[in-house]
Order: sequence, then C-alpha cells, then structure tokens
Amino acid sequence: MNQMCGEFTCFAVDLPGLGKTPGEPYRCDYLPRMAERIDAIRIKNNIAKWHVVGHDGGSAVAAQYAHSFPQSVSRLALLSPALFPDLKPYFLLELLRKPVIGECLAPFIHPLFWKLAMQRAGRNEEGTPSALTGFREPFVGFQGPWHFMEVLRWGKPCEVLAHFSDILRHLSAPTLILQGLRDPAIPLSFSHRAQNLIPHSQLVYVDCGHFIPLNRPAFVASRLTQFFGQSQLPESAVHEKYSTQSCA
Repeated sequence: MNQMCGEFTCFAVDLPGLGKTPGEPYRCDYLPRMAERIDAIRIKNNIAKWHVVGHDGGSAVAAQYAHSFPQSVSRLALLSPALFPDLKPYFLLELLRKPVIGECLAPFIHPLFWKLAMQRAGRNEEGTPSALTGFREPFVGFQGPWHFMEVLRWGKPCEVLAHFSDILRHLSAPTLILQGLRDPAIPLSFSHRAQNLIPHSQLVYVDCGHFIPLNRPAFVASRLTQFFGQSQLPESAVHEKYSTQSCA
C-alpha cells in the first residue's frame, strides 16, 4: 500500500481482532455490520466514491460492501478470494476453531503457524522488506495464541458465505480478481467461479502463494494502479497469467 500512497489516498482497515481494532464475538450479521462500518469511514472523510480492495476473508467483506453500497464503489479488487461456502480452512487453523480443543492447542499451534507456515507462505518473493512482522504484531505476548484463536472463530463458511454466489451475480462495480497459482489455502476454482459470476470482472493469475500483497507487493501496487486508471475492462483480457519471468 505504501507504493500507492503517492497517487491515492489510502485507508487500511483493520477488521475486528486485527491491528488496533478490538475483537468482537461473531454474529450472523457480521459482514453487513462490517460493510456499514467501512461506509462510515467513507462518510467521515467526505469521499463520494472510492476503490475497494480485499484479501482472503477481506474479499468477502469487500464484496459485501460493494453489494450493500454500490453507489459508493468505483472499482473492486479481490485478492485470494475466500468467497464460497465450500471453503476449507487450513488444517492447523481449523483445530483452533474447535471449542475446548482450540483452547488447549493454541499455545502449541501458534508458534508452528507463525514460525514455520507463515515464514514460508508470507515471504516476499520480490526481494524487498517483508511486512510479515507487522501482520503478526497483534498476536505476540502471553495472550497472543488465544487472541489469534478468537479471531479465527468467525463462523462456519457454509453459513457465513452461503449467499455469496447471489451477491457476486449482482455486483455492478468493475472487478479485478488476483489469484496465486501456488495458493495452498484458496482453490484456483474459487477465483474462476467468482470471475464467471461477477458481470464486469477480470481474472489475473499470479505466480505466488496465498499472501499476494506480501509475496508480490510491487506487482500488486502496479496492477491495482493500472486497474484503477482504466475507463473500462478490456474484453480481450478476461484471463491473464503473471509469471516470475515477467517480474524482472
């Protein structure tokens, strides 16, 4: 995001339990409430319309926002989109989502996840400094493992995301979808399904893992800047592929 601040006024929204935003228990109206809070930021800053970007679970929040407040969204970008009810959480994280078992295993799974899985999955593949330390910051300290566990308990995908196929069909904003070709968390079929459902959408495959903004920050900034500056989506560029060879 730092690479885009010279051209855009950027807002980084911390969802509940992340960054400095207090956590809160999950309720069935979680996504609509998040959409309302995001629009409150827009109103407070006197912004008529803006571009909205979401990654992973943030893609669901971004899509919900674009559905709830279509008049406020110029363009929408969904990265590693976790948008469908057949989503399968990473097996280590799924254990933390289970009552009692999660409380017992949190101190053991927490270091495994951050020191092994995330060090590999979140590495910057462009050779610039990684933002992984900042991403982990809310979960350090004695209470960190249980705080992380609470953030992961956002409900069942089959319930939270049950209505998203219908939401995607009715999105009016031009939409860019970025999907990592080596993503172990989000199936490639999710991005393809999203592209087929969203009326004005473009799908770009990126040669990286799940954390596209961490893996390829310069590419993401460049691609978003280009997308935000387009007057319309090129019909001949519905599917593209980005590889490491084109990174140099």
